Amino acid sequence: MIHLRLMLVFMRIGAFTFGGGYAMLPLIHREVVRSQEWISASGLVDMIAISQMSPGPISINLATFIGYTQAGVIGGLAATFGVVFLTSVLVLIAARVLTKNPDHFLVQGFFKGIRPAVISFILAAILSLYEVSVPDLKSTGIMLGAFLVFWKSKIHPVPIILCSGIVGVLIF
Repeated sequence: MIHLRLMLVFMRIGAFTFGGGYAMLPLIHREVVRSQEWISASGLVDMIAISQMSPGPISINLATFIGYTQAGVIGGLAATFGVVFLTSVLVLIAARVLTKNPDHFLVQGFFKGIRPAVISFILAAILSLYEVSVPDLKSTGIMLGAFLVFWKSKIHPVPIILCSGIVGVLIF
């Protein structure tokens, strides 16, 4: 039963979130931490960090990790299938519509409407995970340092995350 529930929860997350993996974070948080209580908020933050360092999209990595923690390899596969299946179908449908009517006012208006919503989802993810991720001044320093390095340089996120982890080992 857990396998089906994992697949359905992640299918819902994938189908109803526009804007990619980061835009999915608030819904993943709501479903996985609050509704299903599969992991804690701090556990989700840890999985997000691991997902960022792993190759592939963050939403697929998170689904795989969460599914694996709940039901082993089959759970990981069920959650991954769930997050990918409906999204892939929707992308194929959207690609067909966009290639036939890219300049249609309905298509243009739709995308102009969802862009601000996507930003709001990303902001909601930041706000919902902030308290758990940045509980003190040391963490605030790491956050601001990592942000500035990432924003002002062309350094890939993985070395920044690894360096932040090393700094955390040294100061905590």
